[in-house]
Amino acid sequence: MAPSISILSMTSPAPAVSARRGSPVAPVAFAFDGSTHFPTLRAARRLTLRAVASDAEDEWGKELVDQGGAAASVAEAPAEAPAASEVADLKVKLKEALYGTERGMRASSDTRAEVIELITQLEARNPTPAPTEALTLLNGKWILAYTSFSQLFPLLGARSLPQLVKVEEISQTFDSENFAVQNCIKFSGPLATTSVSTNAKFEIRSPKRVQIKFDEGVIGTPQLTDSIVLPEKFEFLGQNIDLTPLKGIFSSIENAASSVARTISGQPPLKIPIKTDNAESWLLTTYLDDELRISRSDGSSIFVLFKEGSILLY
Repeated sequence: MAPSISILSMTSPAPAVSARRGSPVAPVAFAFDGSTHFPTLRAARRLTLRAVASDAEDEWGKELVDQGGAAASVAEAPAEAPAASEVADLKVKLKEALYGTERGMRASSDTRAEVIELITQLEARNPTPAPTEALTLLNGKWILAYTSFSQLFPLLGARSLPQLVKVEEISQTFDSENFAVQNCIKFSGPLATTSVSTNAKFEIRSPKRVQIKFDEGVIGTPQLTDSIVLPEKFEFLGQNIDLTPLKGIFSSIENAASSVARTISGQPPLKIPIKTDNAESWLLTTYLDDELRISRSDGSSIFVLFKEGSILLY
């Protein structure tokens, strides 16, 4: 009587080869009860073939899963392209809608409705759902392109004398390292250029909202121009005023201005502390990427700003 065998390691006479990859199959271990008889050679071969088939199925199944995952990835990848294309198209349409609106002051009711619709669509596709957690994007200088903030309109109304006084730029600059923000308005005229700005600190209150507290106002030192460009005429109260007779006077003023320009330009700006407790505001950023920011503030005012250097400014 043959002795009983508890564990037997058996392989086929030659290394089994995967039908898919041609790699050898590892030896298969079989466990038997000590009281059982030694399996016949035919039975052992059947067990070996089953193990090889199982290994092949595992390899085929794994590859199919991998291929299926890759196929799913390939199928899902194009889905992001239309979204990016839609956002790009919406930004171009917004830029075109803002053209000639003087930052919103001269926008008609139809234009305002179109701008609001485009803003709403962009906000629904906001790529930065938590702007205050992406301060590197928020950081830097942003140029105001449109606003519904009515308190700015009287200031922008200086453009009613476009030949003499001009609002060159309205900007907001975030310094995320120092949690500081600066609002600045630059003016230019035939004699000089200057700026008025406010410095403030901001605190993060939510993933989208910051609280702003103003510290001081700053009146920049006027920078006198080396040459005075006097328009031939300008409109005042519906009438065109001829300025040609004044050119001789301005020529003498120009000579005097050039001699004192360097002295005045060297003076420090005038800083005015803001001590009132009401000098606070909040700002909710509803859209943010590397070239466009849309924010809302007190009274549901809307601000559309383009990042300095963005092609949207040109």
